[in-house]
Amino acid sequence: MNTDTNQGKWKQIKGEFQEKYGEITNKDSVKAEGEKEKLIGEIQEKYGKAKDEIAEEIKNW
Repeated sequence: MNTDTNQGKWKQIKGEFQEKYGEITNKDSVKAEGEKEKLIGEIQEKYGKAKDEIAEEIKNW
């Protein structure tokens, strides 16, 4: 596995935690950030792209 794939898996774990944390505290902003991080992580894992590249693509979409 390359570094981007490993980072992608970590982002998924982090995103899932942030989603749960957001539900527990009822902070929508934390939950939304977690969902974004999870999405970026899944894309990183599948395509091996850098986080910044993916974030830019999402932003421009």
